[in-house]
This record gives sequence, structure tokens and C-alpha cells, in this order.
Amino acid sequence: MSLITSIRKELIELARTSRLLILVVVLGFFGLSSPLLAKYTPEILRLVPGAEDFAFLIPPPSVVDAIGQYIKNIHQFGVLLALLLAMGMVSQERERGTAAMMLTKPLPRSAFLASKFIALSLGFFLALLAAGLGGYYYTLVLFQAVDVGAWLLLNGALLWIVMVYTAITLLFSTLLRSQAAAAGLGLGVILVFSVLGSVPSIAQYFPDYLVVWGTSLLIGSPQINPWPALISSLGLIFLSLMVAWRVLENQEL
Repeated sequence: MSLITSIRKELIELARTSRLLILVVVLGFFGLSSPLLAKYTPEILRLVPGAEDFAFLIPPPSVVDAIGQYIKNIHQFGVLLALLLAMGMVSQERERGTAAMMLTKPLPRSAFLASKFIALSLGFFLALLAAGLGGYYYTLVLFQAVDVGAWLLLNGALLWIVMVYTAITLLFSTLLRSQAAAAGLGLGVILVFSVLGSVPSIAQYFPDYLVVWGTSLLIGSPQINPWPALISSLGLIFLSLMVAWRVLENQEL
């Protein structure tokens, strides 16, 4: 079995198990709703008894609010979905015995892992495409047009971040037999990266810094160098997949 065939098999499985649909629906929904939420939050507060006295404290919504809401929602739910979908991609197949069946085709174990990572990354690409189109349209309608190129780069940065956490969780799914433990360790990495990424002197080396770069492109703030975050993210993806491959090579399936 070739890598292309294995990727096709993984994509079919994503579709048949509704995981691809969940990805597209969840991220597409938050892409659509983020500009709406930014626009109508003050009006919603005025309708809440007792809260109307504080509604005037919220400044009139702007395109910056719409962009910020979009980034927050897509980043949070994208990373969460990466953990949930990648946590059982290897451990679950080992438990069911399908991993052993696949690897007797014969399929190299490196291709087995790569196909899972590539298929899930393609799934996130489709989901972010839906989110990006919806978010851009409602930002245009409710606020103003934003630079298309910068919007695409921002969504590319979000996809890149999701791919990092997908690779890391895939590694934990290879190391451990428990899906919950893989997700827990993945969440732990996210928290550690979040804390370390808040330190100004080293923030530029963490994946989430790419969001800062993408935002700066859209709102026209001073340019930020994305290369340290891009290179370190690529290193994390490569290292995670290589370690997962070496571990899988030595495992009994």
C-alpha cells in the first residue's frame, strides 16, 4: 500500500465517521458567528435586565473587534479539535487491531503516521476554508473590507498552529495506549506553551506568536518577523512525527 492510498483511506474514514463534518460545521459556525457576535454584543447587553446600565461602557464595535473575536474562537476551538481528533488516531487503531492489519499490507510505519497527519491537516484546511469564507463575508457586510491577502495569511497561520498541536498529540497517541492520557498531555503542552509564550523575550519562538503576526498584517500595526515562530513550529512538527515513527517502529502491534 502506498502513502497516497493510505491518505485516501484516512480521508474516507474522516468523512464516514463524521469527523470531517464536525470539523467543517464547528469551525465554519464560529467563523460565521464571530463578526456577528462582535457587532451585536452591545445590543444584546441592552436587552438583559440590569445590564443595560453598563452597555454604554462598551465602545462601538469595530473591524478590529470582529478580527479579534474570529481569531479567539478559531484558535481555541481549532486547537481543541486537534486534541480530540488526534488523541486516538494511533492508540485506538492499536486497540482495535486495525493498525496491525494496515501494517501487514505492507505499509511502512512512517507512511502510516504521515497519512494520518496529512489527512487530518487536509480536514482542518477545508474547515478553515469554510470558516475563513464565512468570517470574511460577515466582516465585509457588518464592518468593512479587510485585505484579502492578509486574511489568507492569518488563516494560514491558524492552520499551521493547529498542525503543530495535531503532530504533538499524534506523538502522545503513539506513546500511550490511553486516548484520555494523550489528550491530557497535549493539553499540558498547550498550557506550557501559553505560559512561556507570554514571556516577551521568548514569545516569538512559540507557535501562537503567528497569530500576533497575522493580526498585525490585518490591522496595519508595525510588521512582526514570523520566521522564528515558523521555523520552531516546523521543528516541532518534524520532531514529533520522527519520535512517533521511531517509537512505533519498536512497538508490538
